[in-house]
Amino acid sequence: MARDAKRRTRDKVLLHLKQKGPQTASQLARRIRVTPMAVRQHLYTLSEAGLVAFDDERCRVGRPRRIWRLAPRGQAAFPDAHSDLAIELIDAMERAFGDEGLERLVATRSRAQLKRYRKALPPRDAPLEKRVAALAKLRRAEGFMAEWSKQRDGTLLLVENHCPICAAAAVCPSLCRDELSIFKTAIGKGIPVERVEYILAGGRRCAYRIGRVPDV
Repeated sequence: MARDAKRRTRDKVLLHLKQKGPQTASQLARRIRVTPMAVRQHLYTLSEAGLVAFDDERCRVGRPRRIWRLAPRGQAAFPDAHSDLAIELIDAMERAFGDEGLERLVATRSRAQLKRYRKALPPRDAPLEKRVAALAKLRRAEGFMAEWSKQRDGTLLLVENHCPICAAAAVCPSLCRDELSIFKTAIGKGIPVERVEYILAGGRRCAYRIGRVPDV
């Protein structure tokens, strides 16, 4: 039982680092509701396993802050939607149908995805917050660990803390290109959607700013 409890806590540590990004042990402890000492013990165990790493951040006063983050091996611990198989299939389709054929297949997938999103999202005259919340729910169901929030400037931020198609998108960038286009069409005509963070460009997550920043 004690071993299972430790494993569950370590899984929570990895999940929070995945969803919320780099944090101190104290920040993790508050979120997971255990003591900072207990979190540090788990962090050092995970560090020895190569799942997490840390950077010491210098402060103006006092000792440096230790900021913990997922290591590449820790990132790989999350599901990737059978990345090896996806890459093999993309390579096979490209060989069989050429670049144009692969683009047509991606476009067919994108049309089906957009149709599904349009059907699931509230009507166009519904508040934008409800439409974005529904989109985040759809993306969570697809494994993207999606969440949304309202920003101080009035725009909405849709964040995807995990990309289960990342390996496939790395060899077939049109998958990501079409997803941005799908978001724009599904959310509604005239509503700006901008990708502001991108995993394939080295970001920790993918994030989209939705809505127009008001004129100052």
